[in-house]
Amino acid sequence: MKTHVARFKQGEATRAALLFLILTAARNGEVRGAVWDEFDLEAGIWTVPAVRMKAKETHRVALSVPARQLVKTLKEQKLHETLVFPSPRGKVLSDMVLTSFLRRVEARSDTPGRVATAHDFRSSFRDWANEQDYARDLAERALAHTVSNKVEAAYHRTDLLEQRRAMMEAWAKHVCGRSD
Repeated sequence: MKTHVARFKQGEATRAALLFLILTAARNGEVRGAVWDEFDLEAGIWTVPAVRMKAKETHRVALSVPARQLVKTLKEQKLHETLVFPSPRGKVLSDMVLTSFLRRVEARSDTPGRVATAHDFRSSFRDWANEQDYARDLAERALAHTVSNKVEAAYHRTDLLEQRRAMMEAWAKHVCGRSD
């Protein structure tokens, strides 16, 4: 499987972060705050610590080949010592940087008259997963959504990482337009 990942220059972390956000269906803040220690590139896993998660629970993300290649490329380029997607000043990207980028490139939303937002890509992932007949539970776990029913939540003892891996590979093929 061939992947095409561009080289990124200092200050282009926004484009890389947006691509990574789309490929992983992760939240804006999770991506912007990503640090190298969270990645196991051999295993293809990004582990977001509980302190950076909305539900305050550790979340493992199965990295597709393109997502893994993107992170490897950034790591080789050493744009920052700890941050995967540093701002030009070497800090965490601001919370509006992805939305501003989408406005600047006039990325259209499915909603007439609106510009796309970073969160729209999570919604697109959820719709795609449903249309592809992936189990609801797989998509919800990929999105790190919590189970509100306390009884049902008590029985959720696995994150279904390996089952999600195949789904994330298929999503990456869909996003990148690959047919292999």
